[in-house]
Amino acid sequence: MSQAQEKLTRRRLFAGAGAAGALAAVAAALPSRPAQEQTPPQAENTAEAREGYRLTEHVQRYYQTARV
Repeated sequence: MSQAQEKLTRRRLFAGAGAAGALAAVAAALPSRPAQEQTPPQAENTAEAREGYRLTEHVQRYYQTARV
């Protein structure tokens, strides 16, 4: 075998090994089975859940301690 053919063979070997490694990495990153559809948790229909921001006692205490 000549040197040109030997280098070409090595290059092909390393290119093939790199491609196989990349495919293995992609296969490992993919989930093994499709994920089931998940529904987001629903907010409770209570007055507390619908109020939003509330200035409670512990929040006021935080504001007092955070003043500079």
